[in-house]
Amino acid sequence: MYQSEFTQFMNDFLAKNPQVESERRELRLTWWDRKLDLEDLRRWNASKVPQKPYVYQPD
Repeated sequence: MYQSEFTQFMNDFLAKNPQVESERRELRLTWWDRKLDLEDLRRWNASKVPQKPYVYQPD
């Protein structure tokens, strides 16, 4: 089966550096796999400012 040079490089890199995978999972939990605070989400949506159709046009 064909593998690009990049895929081969990454497979080799991850085989030589197994700690990278555990660090990746840990950092993913920090930023992405978090529960949303619905109150914060409501406030963010309420505080949005509508954007003009053409932002570079002077008033």
